[in-house]
Amino acid sequence: MSVSLKSIFSFPNPVNEVAARTVAAAVVFISLSYVVTGNPWVLLVLLYGFFARVATGPTLSPVGLLATRVIADRIAKPRLVPGPPKRFAQSVGLVFSVAAVILHFGLNSADVARIVISVLTAFAFLESAVGFCCGCYVFTRLMNWGLIPESVCKECIFEPHSSTN
Repeated sequence: MSVSLKSIFSFPNPVNEVAARTVAAAVVFISLSYVVTGNPWVLLVLLYGFFARVATGPTLSPVGLLATRVIADRIAKPRLVPGPPKRFAQSVGLVFSVAAVILHFGLNSADVARIVISVLTAFAFLESAVGFCCGCYVFTRLMNWGLIPESVCKECIFEPHSSTN
């Protein structure tokens, strides 16, 4: 079986929202671990996770793989949602993580980094606990204002019987 770079470095569309919420729950746990301990290695794990999910969806993300291949199907029936807003939300998490790494390591401001990650924790909690994706909400507003290209908007339309990831 041949695996192409394009298949590795792609984001699924549609996305199983159950898996996305499972990933968000893991992000809550990981980010809270950093907020409580201040351990910079935990911050780097968080950063890697967001980078991997933005670049490859679940393909290179241990949390993403666990959520999509093991946990989600055991929790509930898949619920498919458009992929581009979820990728945008992961990108927002990546920006928060990069900012926290810069604050912690570059500016020696671990306390401010903890505040940034606390906000990220709140966003991830909303996604995991009640299914409200703040990044998806912003993505929708940007689409409505015409700031997201029409080609990306068209990617948000999918057939309900498409793949589950």
